[in-house]
Order: sequence, then structure tokens, then C-alpha cells
Amino acid sequence: MNLRIPSIRHDDCDELAALCKAGGDPLRLNVLRALANDSFGVLELAQIFGIGQSGMSHHLKVLAQADLVATRREGNAIFYRRALPHTDLLGGKLHAALLEEVDNLPLPTDVQSRIGQVHGQRAAASQDFFSRVAEKFRAQQDLIAGLPQYRESVVALLDKLSFGPDATAIEVGPGDGGFLPELAHRFAQVTALDNSPAMLDLARQVCEREMLANVSLQLADALNGVSLKADCVVLNMVLHHFAAPAEALKRMADLLQPGGSLLVTELCSHNQSWAREACGDLWLGFEQDDLARWATAAGLVPGESLYVGLRNGFQIQVRHFQRPAGDTHHR
Repeated sequence: MNLRIPSIRHDDCDELAALCKAGGDPLRLNVLRALANDSFGVLELAQIFGIGQSGMSHHLKVLAQADLVATRREGNAIFYRRALPHTDLLGGKLHAALLEEVDNLPLPTDVQSRIGQVHGQRAAASQDFFSRVAEKFRAQQDLIAGLPQYRESVVALLDKLSFGPDATAIEVGPGDGGFLPELAHRFAQVTALDNSPAMLDLARQVCEREMLANVSLQLADALNGVSLKADCVVLNMVLHHFAAPAEALKRMADLLQPGGSLLVTELCSHNQSWAREACGDLWLGFEQDDLARWATAAGLVPGESLYVGLRNGFQIQVRHFQRPAGDTHHR
């Protein structure tokens, strides 16, 4: 009698085994937790977890082989982020469940502290850049995407949203103030927030020249301790200067009244690394899906989007995200 031996698809088993192996280490689970709303380079992760670069590289290789992390090139650096689970594929449900369980675990206090240090190092590099280049800011911005390239798109989206006569607006990081006249003509009161005195001086010159009596300029860090709220928050080419973009979107959501709108103008992902040095960019644009995912995690609802192609190869995304009208207890 011939016994039929069941065939086992070893390639499928190998994939599941790689996933289980990758998740079978406390350090790797903590790496996945740290990457929940951020991406880090291998040196940053080595600093955060207090191990050598070669050791961290090994752990990241294991996670990458199991498709738990994905890489993205930012100029000459490679950043790691969490890969999104595909629940219709083999291992996808296990992947999703693993991330869900991981996100319910708190990161060790010392790891949280070192993440804060890495964010601080990024922010200091960005602020140092703006203190050095304030005078040639517009020329630098025009190298990539100056206001003339996206002004009409943002204005079109603003006008379509039909704000009432008493509506208020906040512009975070107004740069040299070029967009403030558009806001001043559409809102009863406008507040411009910037943490660079040099950049705020440029915005002040615009307000004085254009006689914008309803614009208030504040030297403040929009990510910390700002208690203002407005019907519209505008973020033009600013997000790629923030150390932790996903967390920044949560802070932007906090500035919105229930039913309010966040308008984000940003570069789509690109690989032109000279933008880091020339324009102080921490991030080389963003994937459209990432922005939507971060906004949703911040309690916002993605709305209409416009995309502007530029002659020099960059593409701009103009995105609208809304805080639900009934959301009176925002995070």
C-alpha cells in the first residue's frame, strides 16, 4: 500500500518562520514600537537603543527580511520605517496582529528619552540652518518650490472651503511672510507662529508693507505649549523641517477648532539630496499615503488633494485634512 505523503510548501513556511523569528526578540519588538510614527537611520536607532551600529544593522536586516520594516533613501542616508501589513497576503494577519500588540506596550523610559534626544538633534540642525540663511531664504526656497508655484492651488482649496466672516487662521512657519496677505484677506484674524526670530522679522516686514492690521506675529514653537485654536491651520513647505512629522501633525490637529481644516503643502517624495544642504530639509518630501495615515492617526479626516508638477522634477501635494465637527475632546 502506497502512503501518500502530504506536500508542504516550504517557501510559504519559510515566510511565516521569518516573521515569527523577527518578532521573537525583545529589542526588535521595541524597534517596531519606536517606528510606529517615525523613521530613523541605523545610527539614530543605535543611539536610541544603546547598542553598536553593527548589532543594530543585524536586527534591522532580520526585520527587513520578514517585511516588517521598509527602507527609504534620504539623500545619502537610509531611513527605516515600519512596513504596512497586507492582510490579504500570507502572514499579513499575523503581521497586523503583531503590530497591534506591540503598540499596546510602552517603550522603556530610557528609550523614550533617547528618542527625544534624536528629535532634539534634528530640530537643532534645522533651526541652525534658518538662523544662518534668513536673508537668502526666498532664493533658497525657489531652488525647489517657491510660493509662486503653489500659491494658486492653496488659495483655490481655501476658497472652496468657504470659511465664515468670523473665521480665524494660523500659519505655522510663515517663512518670509509671502502667504500672509492671502490669509489676511480671507480671515478675520490671522496668527503667524515661527520659532526663528530672523524669519519672523521677514514676515513682519511684509505685514508692515501690506498694512495687514489683522495679523499677529508670535515667536513660538508650534509643537510645544501653544494654546491657540483656529478654524484653519496652514502649513506651507514646513513639515519636512520637523524632526518628527507624524507627531507634528498631531500638534497641528490640536490647534484646530472642531470642524476646522488643516491645509498642508508639501513636496512628494524625491531623491534630490542637495535640498538638505541648500534648503535645510530634514526629509526629502513625503509619500502621499504616509501623510494621510499620519493625519488619520491624529484624528483628522483626509479631504481633497491637489498635485502640482514642477519643471525641475519635484511634485507638490496640497492636502486638506479636517477635524470632525463633533470632536470636542481632541487628544
